Amino acid sequence: MRTNPKIEELDIYVWEGKADIVDRVARCMASFDVEVIRADDIAISPERTALRPSLAIISVSVIDSGALLMRDWQAAHGIPVVWVGAAPRDHDPATYPSDYSHILPLDFTCAELRGMVMKLVLQLRAHSAKTHESDAMIANSECMQALLHEVDTFADCDTSVLVHGETGVGKERIAQLLHEKHTRYGQGPFVAVNCGAIPDGLFESLFFGHSKGSFTGAVVAHKGYFEQSDGGTLFLDEIGDLPLYQQVKLLRVLEDSAVTRIGSATPVKLDFRLVAATNKHLPQLVKDGTFRADLYYRLAVIELKIPSLEERGAVDKIAIFKAFIAQIVGSERLSALPDLPYWLADAVADTYFPGNVRELRNLAERIGVTVRQIGAWDAARLQRLLALARTTQPVPAESAAEVLVDRSKWDMAERNRVLAALDANGWRRQDTALYLGISRKVLWEKMRKYQIFDEEPEARESE
Repeated sequence: MRTNPKIEELDIYVWEGKADIVDRVARCMASFDVEVIRADDIAISPERTALRPSLAIISVSVIDSGALLMRDWQAAHGIPVVWVGAAPRDHDPATYPSDYSHILPLDFTCAELRGMVMKLVLQLRAHSAKTHESDAMIANSECMQALLHEVDTFADCDTSVLVHGETGVGKERIAQLLHEKHTRYGQGPFVAVNCGAIPDGLFESLFFGHSKGSFTGAVVAHKGYFEQSDGGTLFLDEIGDLPLYQQVKLLRVLEDSAVTRIGSATPVKLDFRLVAATNKHLPQLVKDGTFRADLYYRLAVIELKIPSLEERGAVDKIAIFKAFIAQIVGSERLSALPDLPYWLADAVADTYFPGNVRELRNLAERIGVTVRQIGAWDAARLQRLLALARTTQPVPAESAAEVLVDRSKWDMAERNRVLAALDANGWRRQDTALYLGISRKVLWEKMRKYQIFDEEPEARESE
């Protein structure tokens, strides 16, 4: 039973060294919905700590023994740390991070521990809310607006959803929207798992969990991904990478709505919604015999296709780029600069991003950091960054011809979109530019690129 709803759905990793504190932490936090995990002998997943609220409790004896380089550990995992030591330590920057501020005595009481955990939970939630606010979905293009309409339509269904899309288009963000908009499951946890990163031999432990003492090192019971998502949403990314023998076990849980931990004979009833995502063509994998047909039909009750960044067009490219720049540079510094230069917006609109939004963000980060540090839109520097981004885009030799064909399709679709906007606005360039959400100069460049001329309306009428 939860005695304090403010501390819930939290992972606490404990590095105890010689301090013998894991069991004490587990007893103190037993009345809360947290996972206490002995971290001395395991590899902590940065993907998990990025998606699930987490903090670490570390004995200074671990560093004293040279078993842990704290700065490297924090850089890899990026979660708050509570230090436990018998006596105060000097703030040695060569060993300890500069924010060596969360400290508990070795003989800490449960009240002291809970107070410290509460403080850090509030910080985590404030950071999460800020990140979520800055990560609002931009959907000015018609294809993205249509997708969001589909999300609104099916968000409150309890059935499974399969999300298709290229790498970097934002499949997890769509899964989060489906979760947040669900009346019931939206109040529960959102558990995200990358199926392509599941280590061999750990599938059962990670997904099904284990009971205390079920194997060497299982000092506490552990909930698997299925149990963690109970009452909420389980998001399985890269579902097409799941091996056949693991697909069978996943299908059984979906059909029975129950899971049995390793070392236990008692099944646990579950109630969660499954959202899966892939950048592969699952029907073809079914034909090839590498993906189970029954699992595919179980997953694809509702299917959503996320358009690529090229399909979304310049209107979304520029809007997303501006949002990333504002986030990286900071609103205060950005307000002191002139507006985003037209030439930079044009270059972003005309750049092909095989990695979609993720790759666009990488470019925006390089440009944003440069602008933030020098305090100006330095054309020479930024154009070099743009040129470097275009020359380093990976295009495998075997798919180069296919990419060229796809680009021609995207170009034709973009040309038709510009023509339709011109028609809708009586071929008035200023009105058309505003309609498309771009500058007049960008519109002129597109008309020149796609060979759209002012006399084209009359030519079409004569036809």
